[in-house]
Amino acid sequence: MADLFEGYPTGNAWDEMTGLVSSDTEEATSADVWRAQYAQLRGTMARLSPQEIRARGDALARSYLAQGVTFDIGGEERPFPLDPVPRVLDSDEWNTLAPGVAQRVKALEKLLDDIYGRQKVVTDGVIPRALITSSAHFHRQARGIVAANGVRVQVAGIDVIRDSEGGWRVLEDNVRVPSGVSYVLSNRRAMAQTFPELFSSMRVMPVADYPRRLLSALTAAAPTGVDDPVVVVLTPGVYNSAYFEHSLLARLMGVELVEGRDLFCSGGRVYMRTTEGRRRVDVIYRRVDDEFIDPVAFRQDSLLGCPGLLSVARLGNVAIANAVGNGVADDKLMYTYVPDLIRYYLGEEPLISNVDTWRLEEPDALSEVLDRLDELVVKPVDGSGGKGIIIGPVASRAELDEARTRLRLDPRGWIAQPVVQLSTVPTLAGDRLRPRHVDLRPFAVNDGNDVWVLPGGLTRVALQEGELIVNSSQGGGSKDTWVMGRSRWVEDLDEAGDVVSGPSLRQGPAVDTHPDAARHAQDQQQQQAAAVAPATPVAPPVAPTTDVPEAPTC
Repeated sequence: MADLFEGYPTGNAWDEMTGLVSSDTEEATSADVWRAQYAQLRGTMARLSPQEIRARGDALARSYLAQGVTFDIGGEERPFPLDPVPRVLDSDEWNTLAPGVAQRVKALEKLLDDIYGRQKVVTDGVIPRALITSSAHFHRQARGIVAANGVRVQVAGIDVIRDSEGGWRVLEDNVRVPSGVSYVLSNRRAMAQTFPELFSSMRVMPVADYPRRLLSALTAAAPTGVDDPVVVVLTPGVYNSAYFEHSLLARLMGVELVEGRDLFCSGGRVYMRTTEGRRRVDVIYRRVDDEFIDPVAFRQDSLLGCPGLLSVARLGNVAIANAVGNGVADDKLMYTYVPDLIRYYLGEEPLISNVDTWRLEEPDALSEVLDRLDELVVKPVDGSGGKGIIIGPVASRAELDEARTRLRLDPRGWIAQPVVQLSTVPTLAGDRLRPRHVDLRPFAVNDGNDVWVLPGGLTRVALQEGELIVNSSQGGGSKDTWVMGRSRWVEDLDEAGDVVSGPSLRQGPAVDTHPDAARHAQDQQQQQAAAVAPATPVAPPVAPTTDVPEAPTC
């Protein structure tokens, strides 16, 4: 294993294995300077030769390709890269990060309740009213619609990075229809099958409890008086870029996966068509964007949603998770106010800071950004998946000139940030480990009583040297994210590291695309034609299977 780590360099960012940056003088190859969790990882992987690790990494790629874990670049289907070296966080790091994520979700929950209610946050001068009304995802149609337990954000994905000193920073919030948890589950299963010896020697907190936690949060949102709520997952269909995630979560929760044409409203309630007749639906975990979910309230040409759904939700007879209208909290201009919102709603100081950000609607900020555009990163406030981002240091003069024009015409539509050197982690490049930049999306589940953060999350890695954009469309991949330390399942781990309590992952098709594109409305527009086909009754609910993968599920 020494050959694999030989010559591991310090890069131009804080490295999570060594704790060093390029200005440090220590040798990165010396285990004396390594952070404890990676020293443990090295000791465990030392039994494997570089060639064997590479072979197992190739086996991961072949397995993902065979199962359909691919993404499209220029019309070519490629296996979704899963780097065989995990990203490792110790318990202290996680105990710092997880409460910060939960705190942010709680503040955003209160914000959304306020925005679609009395808007006291505006009256008290914390945020301007125009910030809300000018947001593309503020929907007046959602006013007064809330689940019985008062939760609007059942699931959140908070993107975080580490700065030049190793501190956590929030990059953006995702409380609309956050995607990507299927990668977390699938990556863990694949790693456990390919590197079982790692799980037998290192204490990795499991991720397999996520489906149970999600189902618990969804059932908690059911209408008042419903003792045994019927939960469904609403998908735009098989052509959606995140369809596998929809089907995987439905299967793991043991609930039905439905399309809009499988649902109908009657007598103030929502029903799904089954082969045994209609069946009432109480909770809809929707993976359809707001604009397509109800053609009566939004786009009249939508065939992906259910006509009249919002009216039934307003009556309190069905819960929609996440709530319609949450996208106003995803607005990157709203992001700049979240630290103030935490202080306002929770009376606490933010546990995780934002990345420094310019609000371009402020004249002085716009003037400074226009002068320094070649040094900064500019992002559209409603963008996702890395689309529309302008990275000043690598942009051409023509691109910068065009960007200046766009910023002057629509300053509300953009924010600017300094170029942040994302932290690096050891990543297999050929037969050596080399530092590559990463971000992290922890997933939080809110049941109304507690916000639970899944141990780990989705780590995206830029596989090209020096690349800062981690999206798969730019050649990025992912890593299994390990949180070390004791969990409440430790006593249930057998000698091989198998989880013998809690839900197990079931066999099935694996992820078929990257979450970067999962929220794009164009995905759902492309399915309008497919939705014209005759409705197919949904089969009656089937009890969850109990098959357990041979390899450990953690």
